[in-house]
Amino acid sequence: MKEEVISRGLTAGDWILAGGVFVGGIVLGRLLRALLTRRISHEDAERSAAVVLGRLAGYVAVVAGLVYALSVLDVRLGPLLGAVGIGGIAVALASQSLLANFLSSVILQVRRPFRRGDEISTNEWEGKVEEVNFRTVILRTWDGERVFVPSSAVINAPIVNLTTLRRRRTTVAISVAYDTHLETAQRVLQEAVAAVEGVSESPAPEALVESFSESSIEFAVRYWHAPETPALWQVRSRVAMAAKSALEKAGITIPFPQRVVHLRQPLGSDDDPDRQRQIDGG
Repeated sequence: MKEEVISRGLTAGDWILAGGVFVGGIVLGRLLRALLTRRISHEDAERSAAVVLGRLAGYVAVVAGLVYALSVLDVRLGPLLGAVGIGGIAVALASQSLLANFLSSVILQVRRPFRRGDEISTNEWEGKVEEVNFRTVILRTWDGERVFVPSSAVINAPIVNLTTLRRRRTTVAISVAYDTHLETAQRVLQEAVAAVEGVSESPAPEALVESFSESSIEFAVRYWHAPETPALWQVRSRVAMAAKSALEKAGITIPFPQRVVHLRQPLGSDDDPDRQRQIDGG
């Protein structure tokens, strides 16, 4: 015999009480949503986080009210869940991606690895955070593109916050000739870079010998500046121009790539005038 979902003999009072409980859950959900939204908005400038958490709390309260109302009606949830089980599984599978993005969005806005206006790099994209909604993180790149990155992809990938520490370091490679006095070149580069607009005084710029290449000695010129990407490009350009000008004034050569080739005269070339002229460039 099939088990009944709703027991018989319910009175009008039972239905009224169940309806009151359910309505109370809805009212409580709205109150929780409003209070939580106001509270988080007061503590945090990112309003979207407050909206997400407020709605989540409201949904939880409504579901709790519905479950309690069903218990007042003496509804047996086991048979009811069995009746809708197949449909529930289909809906769950269809909404798996949506649910993953929603939960990831909530986690991002609770943990706060970045805020609106921060510049971040994630999933091979770099840009300024415009919004974090229920499904995506919206970035504005410096090429004028608007990128919608799924929240689940962001939370599962490394996130580099480029602006949260309020400074950033850049390295510029500069080459000098092998006959250069390295201590002089180091001093010239450090003084030139320190005088560039936008370069931070502390920590001071550095010019360090990095490697010996085929035709030059490589210096790594490192300096700190404002973290925004436009500042990075502008300061790097000024640093490169100042370094070149300072090296030229100091008589230090920035060499072209070059290779020395030694040609040996083949055996028997004295007996072959045509071959000798080819070697001599004739």
